[in-house]
This record gives sequence, structure tokens and C-alpha cells, in this order.
Amino acid sequence: MKKIEAVIKRKNFPTIKSHLHLVGTYIIDKRNLEDSNIYDESKGSRVGSTGLKSIPLAKIEMVVPDKDARKVVEMISKNSGLTASHGGKIFVSEMEEVVDMETNDATQDLELVLDEKSHSIQLPKRSRFVPLQKFTLHKLQIIYEENKETLRTDYRIKSFSDFVNHCIMKYLPTLEKQLKNPTIVYENNFGDF
Repeated sequence: MKKIEAVIKRKNFPTIKSHLHLVGTYIIDKRNLEDSNIYDESKGSRVGSTGLKSIPLAKIEMVVPDKDARKVVEMISKNSGLTASHGGKIFVSEMEEVVDMETNDATQDLELVLDEKSHSIQLPKRSRFVPLQKFTLHKLQIIYEENKETLRTDYRIKSFSDFVNHCIMKYLPTLEKQLKNPTIVYENNFGDF
């Protein structure tokens, strides 16, 4: 998912909001910006006036799926009312995950990862893990995807998370025994993946 932030003319907010609604995207935050350094020439003349007026601006933020990001950026660009000479910019950043505040469940995007055999597999992003954890989960994901049907014949393994839990719980008692009694040497049960 992408987070899009844009500075627009305040008067153009209703237009952009309605266009975003048609696309199925909703603004999650709108703030009026004060003291903007963007000026426009005033129409008419006044005694003692510089002929410049400050343009009222607003900053909007939204989160959109990757597939809709380019369309939303183009729509905002056309309707923002700001040109490059006014410093009009749209900021797009990657969203790692979206967390539901009530349940703390995280929704993660899927990224395309190529494994060693040049098969493409959709893997969840796991950016909060250290590289070794990412590597281990990546290897487990590849093993799970290649052997999904065989693994699912075991009643304990119905999903990737079940497979990870099974791997951990199967070898955890052995590891605990080894840590309590370091003189016992156990063979490498993991083997080469």
C-alpha cells in the first residue's frame, strides 16, 4: 500500500474529495495550512498594496492500494490547483502494514519475491524482523509453497502460520533439553532446506 500526501489549494478540496470517492479512496486526514509562502497576484489595485495575496492551502493524506496509487497521484495533480512554479508536490511513501487498533491485527501487503528456482511467490512483507529471521521465514515459505498439499495432509498444518508453529514446537523441546544439559549432543534435525 502507498501513503499519499499532497498540498493543494483549499478551494479545490471538494473537487478532489469527490474524484477520490469515485475511485473508491477516502482521505484520512485534511489539515489547513497557515502562513503559506505561496502567493498569487491580486486582481485590481489598492493603495499601499503589494498586489500579492497568500494562497490558502490544505494538506491531505490517504492510503491506497499499490494498483491505484498512480491513478490517484495523476488525479490530485490535475485538480490540486498548484503548478510546479508554486511548488506543488505530491509525496508517495510505502506503507509497511496497517494495524487494527481494536484487535491489533496487522494487514500486510504482498510483495513479489523470486526464489532460487526463478518461481515467483507472493510473500508477506516481514520488515520488522531482523535479516536472519526474514531469511528463515523466506526459506520456510518456499518449502511450504512447494509442498503445500503434502503438508496439509497433516491435520495440524492447514496454513503457513500452522507450518511455522509446527516447526518451532517440534524442535523446541529438543532445544530446551540441550540447553539444560549441554553435554548431550543432538544431531542436526533441520537438515538442508
